[in-house]
Amino acid sequence: MGLIGFGRNGLVSVASVMAMTITLFVIGTVYLGGNFLNSALTEVKNKMDISVSFKTDAPEADILVLKKDLTFLPEVKQVTYSSREDELLAFRDRYKDNETIIQSLGEVDNPFGARINIQAVEPVYFDKITRFINGRNSPTNGGANLIDQISYKKDVVSKLSNLIDTSEKLGWAIALVLALLSIFAVFNTISLAIYTSREEISVMRLVGASNSYVKGPFVVEGMIAGVVASFLSLALLYPAVLWVRSVTANIYGGVNLVSFYFGNFGKIFIILFVSGVVLGFLASYWATRRYAKI
Repeated sequence: MGLIGFGRNGLVSVASVMAMTITLFVIGTVYLGGNFLNSALTEVKNKMDISVSFKTDAPEADILVLKKDLTFLPEVKQVTYSSREDELLAFRDRYKDNETIIQSLGEVDNPFGARINIQAVEPVYFDKITRFINGRNSPTNGGANLIDQISYKKDVVSKLSNLIDTSEKLGWAIALVLALLSIFAVFNTISLAIYTSREEISVMRLVGASNSYVKGPFVVEGMIAGVVASFLSLALLYPAVLWVRSVTANIYGGVNLVSFYFGNFGKIFIILFVSGVVLGFLASYWATRRYAKI
């Protein structure tokens, strides 16, 4: 009877389905977007490091000792050493098409100092690692003044994390508002269905039909709208992730949303299906409680 009622209401049922489809699409988008942004954050973390450039007269042996000591720190993930010669070769390769720079470079001695790049386990350890390096570089603590410059982008990760948190909260807030609107749409659809079936409901009351028998078809009708909407939103997500992949293909090398979509298809389907059924049930249940009293 619920399926019959759903088909009988025609355009009103379609309107309810469309409202719920938009809501479920936003829920799916927030879920996929959260994974995309978190993957971007992980990618940024993996690429961030502390760059320590040394003076040209710094003894290589002292630099290698510092490198070795850094590898023993639990906060350090990896330390990479680049000698003066490596830095010069890298510079020449970077500007190989600029003859003026290459010629002027040949007129002077190697102007580059050695360099070490330090990857931390987490960017929050950058300050602690930097203090350790400065401590080893301070003449007052018995260290040699080896370092020319220490550089890293301190606030990038924290700012990106805050941006992701804000984006996710905004996304879920929008999804909540749309969920309330879709519940309202289904509520009105079921209310209209109850109104048009008022004579049938009166007859059922006279013959002693139970609450579940009278209200059940209307609740099922709302849940059917949720099920249909979950399939439609799932189908709409696929072209959306294709579009995101094409837009970000040359910008970001993180998670492939298309692969993520298919790899987590079951989980995404369950999220949207359950959300659709719950929204449809709540809306129809409230409508029957208000308008189909026995």
